[in-house]
Amino acid sequence: MAEENLESLRRAAREIIKPDDQSTWELTWQKGITPWDAGDTQPSLKEAIESSGLDLPRSGRALVPGCGSGYDLQYISIALGLDTLGLEIAETAVKRANELIEKAKSACPQLTARVTNQDFFTFNPPESQRFDLVYDHTFFCAIPPPMRKNWGSQMSNLVKPGGYLITVVYPILPYVETGPPYYIRPEHFEELLSSDFIKVLDKVPDKSSPSHVGKERLLIWRRLQ
Repeated sequence: MAEENLESLRRAAREIIKPDDQSTWELTWQKGITPWDAGDTQPSLKEAIESSGLDLPRSGRALVPGCGSGYDLQYISIALGLDTLGLEIAETAVKRANELIEKAKSACPQLTARVTNQDFFTFNPPESQRFDLVYDHTFFCAIPPPMRKNWGSQMSNLVKPGGYLITVVYPILPYVETGPPYYIRPEHFEELLSSDFIKVLDKVPDKSSPSHVGKERLLIWRRLQ
């Protein structure tokens, strides 16, 4: 997608989304104004799993908050063999993601994934159902900055001790006061995670999707024991 078209969609989404009204996210999906929907798995996620050199979990459970259509969610389940859960607050996105999962199962019967209509910030599974891996791409940037501290607390609660958190810092754009996407930099993640996580990878991906070139950084964290 050309950068000018992408920015036009971002502006249109900002006009619809109200920070104090989560139902407005559903309107963007109904209108097809979803500039965050890349249509495929992010190359940066493939790099994290296939060539980071990290001993990522190969069994257990994974979580993808704000998963949208669920392309990355499917990839995590197939590549790592994890039972993967996506969270979404837009019912249209939930329906689309689950339809795509069911379609993908015909070619990849090992795929174990589902998406539920659930607010990440109120999600509270029992301790026995915490996650071995969590992935955040275009979720953090959609959160108003005053809510970021709650994001960090939730990640500490949801990732098992020893588990991994993969974060893609995107879009790294010039400073703006409004959003989404809100202004983000790698240090914004570090401020929230440094007490409970250790950073085990920090790099510009070797390959990015066209819309992400020069605008993303891959950070991977491991939850302290």
